[in-house]
Amino acid sequence: MAAEGPESPVIVRPATQRGVARDRQPPSRLTHLLLLTPALLVVVGLFGGGLLMGLMQSLGHIPAAGLQELSLGHFKGLFSDPDFVGSLNLTLYIAATATLIATLLSVGLALVLVTLARRHRLLTFLLQIPLTVPHLVVAVAMIFLLTPAGLFARLAVQLGLVDSIQAFPLLVNDRWGVGMIIAYVWKEVPFITLMILSVLQTAGIELLEVGRTLKAGPWQRFRYITLPTIFPSLSAAALIVFAYTFGAFEIPFLMGRTYPMLLPVWAYRSYSDVDLMARPEGIATGLVIAAVVSLAIVLAHAILSYARRRGAVL
Repeated sequence: MAAEGPESPVIVRPATQRGVARDRQPPSRLTHLLLLTPALLVVVGLFGGGLLMGLMQSLGHIPAAGLQELSLGHFKGLFSDPDFVGSLNLTLYIAATATLIATLLSVGLALVLVTLARRHRLLTFLLQIPLTVPHLVVAVAMIFLLTPAGLFARLAVQLGLVDSIQAFPLLVNDRWGVGMIIAYVWKEVPFITLMILSVLQTAGIELLEVGRTLKAGPWQRFRYITLPTIFPSLSAAALIVFAYTFGAFEIPFLMGRTYPMLLPVWAYRSYSDVDLMARPEGIATGLVIAAVVSLAIVLAHAILSYARRRGAVL
């Protein structure tokens, strides 16, 4: 009989030699939290501590001024003060008007640029320039342009549109805040336009082509295709612009009237008053501003989160 050949050895690979990629597990939420703990402690300590101290002072706890008792009297005094209510209404008017105008202009500008921006990258670059300009610089530039002694008034006189620079309409420190609205619109239109433009370039062009194929008119394409596509990003961007405009200080300080003044200026002047008794009122005003801004940001985040869950392109 022929001898049987030796049996082939069985090779057993140890478990430690498995693929590295298969063994790796994604970091858990606890790991992420531990990694972020040092930064979170710094942020919460500085921001939360300052917010807590501000809240205590707005409630009347200022040991340096001999005030120890906590009360809501300063908040009640604010909302019962006709001057504060007038400043609040003016601030809401300026922020809402500037946001509405900037939103409408941004929608039209995005619709014009959606096909041009791909072929002409320079247009997108020019649109981004106002984003890099600080609000303080914008305010100073608008003062030189819009005041009765500014560039536009002199050009109007040279062109015969007005008889003298004194006849040029008052656009700075005016009753209706026209100069401030113009400054905000010029500054914020690029921000909203770029957010809309990114959505249109991602999904809007193909959907518009489908609408043209189905013989939909321009208004039908805008109402049933473009507007639903851009609405989440548009509304979130508008809320962010409203929040920033409501809480901005530089433009109202330089271009606004001394009475009624906008809330950020009111808060600054009350807090920096030599009378320490006015400080709780200034901090309370700042907390009112922070509450309105926080509410707008939370609404913007909620809109974007809901749109992502619905599968919208953002």
